[in-house]
This record gives sequence, C-alpha cells and structure tokens, in this order.
Amino acid sequence: MKNIKWVFVIYSFAAIAAMCGIGIAVGMRSIPAALIAILALIFVMGNGFKTKKKMREQGLL
Repeated sequence: MKNIKWVFVIYSFAAIAAMCGIGIAVGMRSIPAALIAILALIFVMGNGFKTKKKMREQGLL
C-alpha cells in the first residue's frame, strides 16, 4: 500500500463540504449562498488539480 497524500484528503473533504453547501443552499432557496458554495467548489477543485500537476512534475506522485 502506498503512502497517503494528506493534502489530497484535505482537498477532497473541502470539496465534499462545498457540495454539501450547495445542497443546503438549494434547500434554503438562497441563491447567494449557492453561488458562494459553487465558487468555493471551483476554487478547491482547481487548487487540487494544480497541486496534483505540480507534484507530478516534481516526481512526488
């Protein structure tokens, strides 16, 4: 079994939290909260992919 990359675990939980936030915002019928949660999801996913690319280029993956 390979070592766990904890930074990706943190990114994945942050993305899950943002997705839950979208669901909660829809349930509350709050458009601003939904937009904030969507932007948070885009930000977290983008940083995760950027980090993965950087680590792959450095040979850490």
